[in-house]
Amino acid sequence: MKVNKTRPVNLDLQTIRFPLTAISSILHRVSGVITFISLAILLWLLNLSLSSPQGFAEAADIVDSFFVKFVLWGVLTALFYHIVLGIRHLIMDMGYFEELESGTTSAKISFAIVAVLAVFAGGLVW
Repeated sequence: MKVNKTRPVNLDLQTIRFPLTAISSILHRVSGVITFISLAILLWLLNLSLSSPQGFAEAADIVDSFFVKFVLWGVLTALFYHIVLGIRHLIMDMGYFEELESGTTSAKISFAIVAVLAVFAGGLVW
């Protein structure tokens, strides 16, 4: 059975513009995946550091490099993003900030809070 679809189809991804609320929601999911994957690496590093004094020295040497510090900063930033936007989603589930204008404003405020926390995370790591 063939069905004629008369609705328009836009396959040019460069012309699609997502609203800020959709971008924040998608990034919230991405930050959750990053946090979940990084948990295994961080648990391995914790296990190494608690295994023995030599293991602690080895873990300290690993964390001393710029690249690992940058990755740790990224993981902390993703965790902060996930927490802040998760709280925003919980507030939205209670019926607040569901309109387009207030939702966009709450997303902007959430981004600002995450930016401050990212700077804080940079201070913790370095």
